[in-house]
Amino acid sequence: MTIRTFHRISLISLLISTAAAADLPKYEPIYLWPEGAPGAKGTDEKDKPSLALYPAPKDKANGTAVIIAPGGGYHVHAIDHEGAQVAKVLNKQGITAFVLKYRLKPQYQPDVALLDAKRAVRWVRLNAKDYNLSINRIGMLGFSAGGHLASAVGTDFDDGDEKAGDAIEKQSSRPDFLCLCYPVTSGDLLKGYATTHDKVTEKTPPTFIWFTSEDNLNPEHGIRFYQALRKAKVEAEIHIYSRGQHGLGLAPGDPAASQWPAQFDTFLRNTGNLTDAKRVAVSGRVTVDGKGLHRGWVTLIPQDENLPISNAYITEKADGKFTIPATHGPCPGQYRVVVNEVAQQFLTVPSMEDARTFNAEGTVEVTDGRQAIEVKVVSK
Repeated sequence: MTIRTFHRISLISLLISTAAAADLPKYEPIYLWPEGAPGAKGTDEKDKPSLALYPAPKDKANGTAVIIAPGGGYHVHAIDHEGAQVAKVLNKQGITAFVLKYRLKPQYQPDVALLDAKRAVRWVRLNAKDYNLSINRIGMLGFSAGGHLASAVGTDFDDGDEKAGDAIEKQSSRPDFLCLCYPVTSGDLLKGYATTHDKVTEKTPPTFIWFTSEDNLNPEHGIRFYQALRKAKVEAEIHIYSRGQHGLGLAPGDPAASQWPAQFDTFLRNTGNLTDAKRVAVSGRVTVDGKGLHRGWVTLIPQDENLPISNAYITEKADGKFTIPATHGPCPGQYRVVVNEVAQQFLTVPSMEDARTFNAEGTVEVTDGRQAIEVKVVSK
């Protein structure tokens, strides 16, 4: 290669790099303290915690908001694969996202980042109406150190200060749900981090957690937090995928771990965090060919995709009868009913060649006052 050729290639590379940088989306910061953050050690961008808005499309927006805390060991923000890219996926699910830039080491310690994250929840709650968001469906999602930060907010929040002169500080800093992506939660497993799982109470928000078995951070962090949630009787879900290193983000190249955004969306739907509609209790009876369903499922699937799917598992002792409590029940609306029969006898000889699925005719309307649903299906 001649020197002239080398310079030409370098120039082309520089032009491509410059063009790519010009195409990047502009990060428009919403400063959490426009007049200066408490404890700020300067006036540079690193001293000014902020949010970047990623609104959901109007035709899909469901009023749910998620504040994303990128990871980076409290030293940097992994703003691409653990920030903006995640926000765009949430947008496709109808969720408005805010990417948080919290203050970092060495100038600031994690307790300052916690102050920033709480302020972010308060800010979104105060301004929710301006973005067509529900004040009761503001969650926090974090990766690695950002997961530590999210778990800290979810276990160390307050109701706001009614006497505060700042309207933002009057708002609650409690997230309505958490998503912890390969988070740090135990200081004894990773020195330099405050333990958060030992602060879980019954007031900790419903939480979705995921890790991989190959993560060198150790999935025990997530397991301990999950166990604490179970002990406190907080609704929780954990996924531990077999493969994948630390810091996967959306994990687009892995067929298993890449499923977490869809599974998180299902979790939000099941916990009622995609709607403000009130859930109600329902009961009823399922019959197949005139006989009570021996063993199987009845599932109520709403026409509105933001409403939770409700179901009940029926055993042979119930003679087809079922009850779904309000905590897990449907919201008012139109539903189609699906029945899955898995056995016609139990613990004897095989009674069915295959499980059978039946779609009940028509739809069922669930209202505040409706309690009984009779489901009759015919196998022929």
